[in-house]
Amino acid sequence: MEESRSVRAASLCILAVLTAAAAWLLSGALPEAGVPLRLVISGIAALLSMVSWRAAGRLPLRALLPLAAVTSLLLLLRIYCFPRETSDFTDFLKPWTEWYRSHGGLKALGQNVGNYNIPYLFLLALFSCWAVPELYLIKLVSVSFDVLLAFTVCRIVLLLTGSSRRSAVGFALTLAVPTVFINGSVWGQCDSIYVSLALLGLYLCLTEKPAAGMIALGVSFAFKLQAVFLIPVFLACLLSRRLKLLHLPLFPAAYLLAVSPGLLAGKSLKDVLLFYLNTAGTAGDALNYNSPSVFSLRVFWYPQEPERLARLGILCAAALCVLLALLLLLRRKQIDDRSILCAAILFCCGIPLLLPHMHDRYFYFCDVLAVALACVYPWSAPLVLCTQFASLLGYYAYFRRVYLLPMHYGFWALVPLMLTALILCFARLFPPRPAPEVPSDPPGSPEEQPPSDGSDGAEA
Repeated sequence: MEESRSVRAASLCILAVLTAAAAWLLSGALPEAGVPLRLVISGIAALLSMVSWRAAGRLPLRALLPLAAVTSLLLLLRIYCFPRETSDFTDFLKPWTEWYRSHGGLKALGQNVGNYNIPYLFLLALFSCWAVPELYLIKLVSVSFDVLLAFTVCRIVLLLTGSSRRSAVGFALTLAVPTVFINGSVWGQCDSIYVSLALLGLYLCLTEKPAAGMIALGVSFAFKLQAVFLIPVFLACLLSRRLKLLHLPLFPAAYLLAVSPGLLAGKSLKDVLLFYLNTAGTAGDALNYNSPSVFSLRVFWYPQEPERLARLGILCAAALCVLLALLLLLRRKQIDDRSILCAAILFCCGIPLLLPHMHDRYFYFCDVLAVALACVYPWSAPLVLCTQFASLLGYYAYFRRVYLLPMHYGFWALVPLMLTALILCFARLFPPRPAPEVPSDPPGSPEEQPPSDGSDGAEA
């Protein structure tokens, strides 16, 4: 056993060194990338390539090495995409970072800049203190959380199936699906940060670590409001006693800790607590922004009363949450890990499907959870293609400034996922009753008595 462990460790260290060397060469082609930045990129790439060693459980070396190699390759491909700039970076992230650079870096966190919450602005302010292109640092953080996201999905699959091979597939597939790949390394967005932390919180609750789970969820919510898509499923953890009421205060405590750099820099507690309410209007007032939500349907293209329709969508999303909550409450004794996964999909897909003002990236939870579902129920693998198709329609519209297909095609592609998750959830919450056992015949019953010749009856 010791020899096997040493062989595994040596093999993975060699692969990590090769990954670091390749990352060093690739980062050398990045414009304005000096030696310190190249060292950071190479070191992080090597460390992340070794995460697969611990992710999938007890895989044999012949399966572990290909997994680590695929992880390294996907990381190197991400580094190759680092120079790509998007309008979100040039119009928002870069000006915000430059503003911090010219106003004292971290000391300026107390002032209002942009419409992101303090944890992400803290990163931008930190990047402003280093004289390297912030584009690479922004993407490097997102790529690092890509790996944490893959690790979390992998562990959830391992928990639900007990299969190291399925969990390894979940790890690799999460890193490989186009929306996860594009979001961080090409687009430079932070969706992998809050989604990975929220799913990590769910995994920790499922593994009887609810305190750590609430902390992870609170930090996720501090990074981005869209963490609320997953938060309702923690009711199932509460009803099934995986989570207790005494753990709930850790959620706001973690949020306050995550935004504390802004408080220390002079931002008022009121501004911190009401941040998402105060910035709600910055999301825009259109019913849909390249999203496969219900408002992508033709009937909503030219609305006469958009505000009324927006309120209706909010009410429908709230009704969905209430109905699912009632279902979980009524069947709380039957809640298990797989029903919680299905409920998570229903919330994370159904809520943005019904809400107005949804953007192209708001189905990121859905994309990732579909991968987990496919690893738990392999027959549902085509649903991964459905979710990728729906989200990539929005991605294409953003990058090309033209629609490849009408966005309502994406809406209909998400309907099978909703129906599948609903059916599976009902199947777990309403298991078939076992057939009643047929009692065995008691001793001395007529079936067990020897046949009579009828003489006794004649004498009687």
